[in-house]
Amino acid sequence: MSPTLRARPAGPPAAAVRTSGGIGRRSNRAAERVSDALRRHDSPDLRRRRGAVALTLVATGALALVEAYQTGLIRHLPEPPLPHLDGDRVDAAGEAYVHGRTPDAGLAIASYGATLALLGAGADDRAEEHPWVPVLAAAKVLADAGSAAYLFVEQVSKHRRVCGWCTLAAAANIAAVPLVLPEALRGLRTLRGRP
Repeated sequence: MSPTLRARPAGPPAAAVRTSGGIGRRSNRAAERVSDALRRHDSPDLRRRRGAVALTLVATGALALVEAYQTGLIRHLPEPPLPHLDGDRVDAAGEAYVHGRTPDAGLAIASYGATLALLGAGADDRAEEHPWVPVLAAAKVLADAGSAAYLFVEQVSKHRRVCGWCTLAAAANIAAVPLVLPEALRGLRTLRGRP
């Protein structure tokens, strides 16, 4: 089955920009197929993957601001004047620096990098051709959501306050879960030898 082209594809076909010579990596047809699938093709799986990528980028952006505060780059986390929001207090707490003696926002951002790599790995038929990839991607998204939910509960139980930016990141992580499950379930069926 040939892939469906998006109504407004992103950029030219990968083969059209292939070059020879020069320093660095060499392209191949498999890599160009992934490039075209992610940017130019359309399918329910690709739309869901793009949604999960967008939500992971929202979480990354939200925690980038927290990292800026936790490392002293900015002096205050701007938040709306709503009750129980106090990112300055929550993100200055010692428990936010326990793992690796480094700010937890930076660790989360690094972890989201792995999530983004798994979400982007493979072409539009990866559930059939490389079924372990969507399964791993779903497991990682579930782990991100579980970790975010745990940290939200930790904030509420220890501080009786929450960081609005951390809450936004947690909500984005949780919202990504249903987007990755259909492809992961197909990958599991493929691994079990069922269509």
